[in-house]
Amino acid sequence: MQNYTVPLSKLAEHLDLETVYTPTNLEDIMICSPNVNRPGLIVTGYSKYFDSTRVQIIGLMETSYLSELTPELRAERVDNLFARKPPVIILSHGVTPLPEFLTYGEKHAVPVLRSMAITSVLMGDIINFLSLELAPRITRHGVLVDVYGEGILILGDSGVGKSETAIELVKRGHRLVADDAVELRRLSDHTIVGTSPENIRHFIELRGIGIINVARVFGMGAVKASKRVELVIELEPWDKTKAYDRTGLDTPSYDILGVPISSMVIPVMPGRNLAVIVETAAINNRQKAMGYNAAKDLLQRLGLEED
Repeated sequence: MQNYTVPLSKLAEHLDLETVYTPTNLEDIMICSPNVNRPGLIVTGYSKYFDSTRVQIIGLMETSYLSELTPELRAERVDNLFARKPPVIILSHGVTPLPEFLTYGEKHAVPVLRSMAITSVLMGDIINFLSLELAPRITRHGVLVDVYGEGILILGDSGVGKSETAIELVKRGHRLVADDAVELRRLSDHTIVGTSPENIRHFIELRGIGIINVARVFGMGAVKASKRVELVIELEPWDKTKAYDRTGLDTPSYDILGVPISSMVIPVMPGRNLAVIVETAAINNRQKAMGYNAAKDLLQRLGLEED
């Protein structure tokens, strides 16, 4: 699986970080790990198991501890930290950098940035940002919409009606995330988040009309930048020889980057209102996630057992 990187400049811009020292342009410094670390142990002299790929956060506690050391010992500890060449050291709480940070940052070519945020908030923001930017990803041909808070990924062959369904859903008050190309990222073993490539974001193609900008036509409330995928709906032309699910007892799954997502196949034929069907599927999927299954409820009322 491909490994991704993100330039330090993008992180600094996103979190409004102040540059205290940098050996080169922040655009040329790449971060490859979504994890962060507070180097409390290493400033006390314990150097084993240090991960030099992680962003290092120094807060009030580390700064206070170092300030109480003798100048010689403080220089030794700071030198030991910077010599391991982490991608960046970020000071939280807006603390004033110790002179040794600038000295050894320049010596070992390690950038030093500063944030006004408290340490815990800063760490959370960095982890959230890097987890998204560095997540494994694939692109699928389809449509992603936010329907009643449920992320619905609509798949199907070209011309089956995915974009037409999406625009009808937008007219009914739901939101478009991506059309045609959906970029899917795995944030955890249970979470897939979809977004649109930047160059086609908010655009949708309707055969016979052409390209429209959904945000311009329907307003910014009709679009969303990203959404977690909770249900995959595959549209296909109605096949009279195929037996489609009529109860919903079983919940098949669709694999995306090793994460199973609840899925269903919806046959398409003239007269079917796909937008209403997708809305109903979204509500039903939420009910199942909250522990209610209408098919099981009906079987219990009828006194029947599941096969």
